[in-house]
Amino acid sequence: MKALILAAGYAVRLYPLTKQFPKPLLKVKGRPIIDYIIDKVCRIAEVDEIIVVTNSKFFSVVKKWAAAKKINKPISVIDDLTRTPETRLGAIGDINFAIDKKNIDDDLLIIGGDNIFDSELTGFTGFVKANNDHPSIGVFDIGDLTHADKYGIIKLDAKNRVIDFQEKPAKPASSLVAMCLYYFPQSRLGLIKEYFKCRECSRDATGFYIDWLRQKEPVLGFIFDGQWYDIGDHKFYGKAKESFKTNK
Repeated sequence: MKALILAAGYAVRLYPLTKQFPKPLLKVKGRPIIDYIIDKVCRIAEVDEIIVVTNSKFFSVVKKWAAAKKINKPISVIDDLTRTPETRLGAIGDINFAIDKKNIDDDLLIIGGDNIFDSELTGFTGFVKANNDHPSIGVFDIGDLTHADKYGIIKLDAKNRVIDFQEKPAKPASSLVAMCLYYFPQSRLGLIKEYFKCRECSRDATGFYIDWLRQKEPVLGFIFDGQWYDIGDHKFYGKAKESFKTNK
């Protein structure tokens, strides 16, 4: 299994903090956000390589961070060759780029580099294996419909199958939200390429791909507990810095 960390965004809502600095390297409790992800990925026995996709603007900074990491798995950084928010590839574009660039032909765990959470990823990967390696998505119950319109909203059936996915709906029907945490088996990676060729399909938020995929085959949702913060703007970054409790 390969682990792909998405770190190629430009985080304009966090300017000026991220105008000249990548969001995943912003610190929470004295550590870069991405370090918490790396720690959890390193505890997944099946993962044999960690790949971080960033952009040309921040490539050297992320490369320097990766070079200093002393971990038990190889880590590589790839440049998606964009330099501005206007030319960004979007999440699906970066996933497709990484698959091509690294010739990935393996099960793929994908994590947004601005996610911070305290649950272990081994629970998620165990769920995947117990459910016949179906494409799966990490889900979190924020318990508040008031702010749910900022996220991709999930509806699950009794068998944890995703039966509805709406990207930032004006009137959310659920407080279950997508975490930008996905598992795609090797046998289904070709569907990303198929989706990418669809000119009418959005290449930005991964939620649009999940909604497209669930109509083709079962996609399962695993509900994480504990803490989760999606560092999208100054408000949520402030909450993470104030409230996130590390396991250290």
